[in-house]
Amino acid sequence: MTDEIPVVDLAAALAEDAPADLLARVRTAAERIGLIQVVNHGVPLELIADFERRVERILRLPQAEKAKLASPTGHPFRGWRQWPDDFGRLELERYSVGQFDNPADAASAGVSQRWLGLYEHANVWPPQDPDLREVTFAYAAATTVLAQRVLGLYERVLGLPAGSFPHDGPHHTNLVVNDYPTWTYPDVESDEDKLLLLEHADGSAVTVLHQRGDYSGLQAQRPDGTWIPVPVVPGALQVFSGTILTRWTNGLFRPVRHRVVAGGGVTRRSTGIFFHPSLDTVLEPLAEFVGADGTDFEPVVLGEIDETNVEDYLRVFGRPEQVAAWREGRPYVSELAETSAGR
Repeated sequence: MTDEIPVVDLAAALAEDAPADLLARVRTAAERIGLIQVVNHGVPLELIADFERRVERILRLPQAEKAKLASPTGHPFRGWRQWPDDFGRLELERYSVGQFDNPADAASAGVSQRWLGLYEHANVWPPQDPDLREVTFAYAAATTVLAQRVLGLYERVLGLPAGSFPHDGPHHTNLVVNDYPTWTYPDVESDEDKLLLLEHADGSAVTVLHQRGDYSGLQAQRPDGTWIPVPVVPGALQVFSGTILTRWTNGLFRPVRHRVVAGGGVTRRSTGIFFHPSLDTVLEPLAEFVGADGTDFEPVVLGEIDETNVEDYLRVFGRPEQVAAWREGRPYVSELAETSAGR
């Protein structure tokens, strides 16, 4: 398992005298699974712990208080929401934060006028913790630096000059906390019988994840379609390859397909920061990876993808009442069954 999802000392891997076998394991993991775990990564552990404590307090508020933190416009990627299955049983709670609170902040950071509408839906900050905003943005900034360092590592193992992967700013990021409840229902015979987060790959360049919990509910897919658990390693952060990295390498680096299975009587939580280049970036394979056969990846501007993210998401995952709330610009809070763990 360690060979398939290596735990990488990032400082050692980026050093001038990095061991050749370490770099080889990084490349193999990127090509086969699309996931590494990193330690000595530079993100202060006390910052991660502070963020976790604050989010824990918000997620343990009474249901009525959390409902006030839903996006006032029904945006699925802002504020708090809960996600029940078809029987009304809570599968996960989610707290999402956009990179900027409003278009003015985005413009001040250098985001092009064309994309400012992406930030018209405000973040929702809980009044119970006035400092959560500052801590969240500090956490996102620290993991953005880490994401860039890992991309530098991938350039190194591929023999590319530093900066080969498009890296012009302002970078585009967003943060999502997923909180998974206990799952002890009589009709579920084993943890593997219940998926709390369906199989998917991220649309980022890389995603930096912090997971905590008493079981390895996160699973990654091998090339042959089988699944392996991603161990919870104290102090480590998981770095997922997303579809942008796959596009840049013309399919050489695999986007990690992953899912989350239930843990029975225990819970888990993860925080993901999704790192992308500038919204103005034209996404296409680097010339080094395009041979005589060309490429199946058509050039596309990242911002154009992001403009359709909400509609694309709701088309696949949205329930009728959620879609209606979004269309009407009002909050959406799903109903839970009386027997749900979230009641």
